[in-house]
Amino acid sequence: MAYDLIVIGTGPGGYVCAIRAAQLGLKVAVVEKRATHGGTCLNVGCIPSKALLHVSELFEEAGHKFAGMGIEVGAPKLDLAKAMAFKDEGVAGNTKGVEFLLKKNKIDAFHGVGKILGSGKVEVTPEGGAPQTLETKSVVIATGSDVAKLKGLEIDEETIVSSTGALALSRVPGKLLVVGAGVIGLELGSVWRRLGAEVTVVEFLDRILPGMDTDVAKQFQRLLEKQGVAFKLGAKVTGAEKAGDGLKVTVEPAKGGEAETLDADVVLVAIGRVPYTAGLGLEEAGVALDERGRVKTDGHFKTSLDGVYAIGDVIAGPMLAHKAEDEGVAIAEILAGKSGHVNYDVIPSVVYTYPEVASVGKTEDELKAAKTEYKAGKFPFTANGRAKANGTTEGFVKVLADAKTDKVLGVHIVGPRAGDLIAEAAIAMEFGASSEDIARTCHAHPTLAEAVKEAALAVEGRAIHM
Repeated sequence: MAYDLIVIGTGPGGYVCAIRAAQLGLKVAVVEKRATHGGTCLNVGCIPSKALLHVSELFEEAGHKFAGMGIEVGAPKLDLAKAMAFKDEGVAGNTKGVEFLLKKNKIDAFHGVGKILGSGKVEVTPEGGAPQTLETKSVVIATGSDVAKLKGLEIDEETIVSSTGALALSRVPGKLLVVGAGVIGLELGSVWRRLGAEVTVVEFLDRILPGMDTDVAKQFQRLLEKQGVAFKLGAKVTGAEKAGDGLKVTVEPAKGGEAETLDADVVLVAIGRVPYTAGLGLEEAGVALDERGRVKTDGHFKTSLDGVYAIGDVIAGPMLAHKAEDEGVAIAEILAGKSGHVNYDVIPSVVYTYPEVASVGKTEDELKAAKTEYKAGKFPFTANGRAKANGTTEGFVKVLADAKTDKVLGVHIVGPRAGDLIAEAAIAMEFGASSEDIARTCHAHPTLAEAVKEAALAVEGRAIHM
């Protein structure tokens, strides 16, 4: 059977691409190596981690905040098995939802390893079964990314774990050592810290959250330290040896110096992710990769092989599910003869800890490096009525605007519901808004979103409540 499009991988980029293509009248099939759809994000990434973040935040509130609000419940007890079951229920609901959407849109699903044999041909090999060849006009590679490995630390998903193992621990570790102070490490580190682990984060750089606004990263680190997370910055993990039921972890200064040994029950390796291209037959088919192992594209998702395209984590750009989704829609529309497009200047990024951290657009560091003249408006949640009433006053909103045109160039938030609040900024920037446009837009009171308005007012030094 011939198709108009075959999508390899059904993560957020792949399944969204397939659905949009089907909406536009294309005959579509998807190939997925897992038994369930949804890719890393739904199965062992975004969705299960958010479920455990939610559980751990409620556990923390019940143990430390309820009494102050007049809610007497006694000391909470953690049933980790039930918490994991709650997580798994959320995962199952989402993956089954994707399966339903594929069927609803009349998309054929093949389970097995996909391999590109050349233009217009995809081989699918199911586990324990014989390969079959599918014919198609176009192929979209949407195979996502895999865990980046670290020399000297062999991941066994029991004592030395990746994000996958960290989402399925059978007990709360006494001491958790996190290697990498990026989004994944901080999110999962905060989960286990709230559930009772002693958490130390080791980061090669001299700061956390590389790529985020420095001002935001510094305040966020202080907040995490207040919560009990310890940091060793400018340091590297060079090895780990088993010692009884735990590990002896060797840590050295990144710039060289005397090593020290730290005890840990579990080590989480969270130094980033790498494009997943194994088994796709790209080299043999003539699909070029760049120096970092990503699929090369022409800026419109086209690879070096006619009829083959790529999106998401497997190509250049931020490894974010929503970036992959937008790319999936764009390439589907291009293949259907329309004008698909992604605005890479307005891709929000969120760290789902508590408080959350969210960002869209340029950071102050980037504007300074580009010698762009700008104004900054900053407003703390301590001065926001809703945050005060809720007792969630950590953090601030910062709006960066062009000094001459007042066009919003970037918005950065550390605070409650930052991941939801950043959407307002993204919409404003998508429409080319000025800080004055946000400042003059009526915001409901009392809401956390008023802090965004006040930060926009502060660009011109006229915040009302500060």
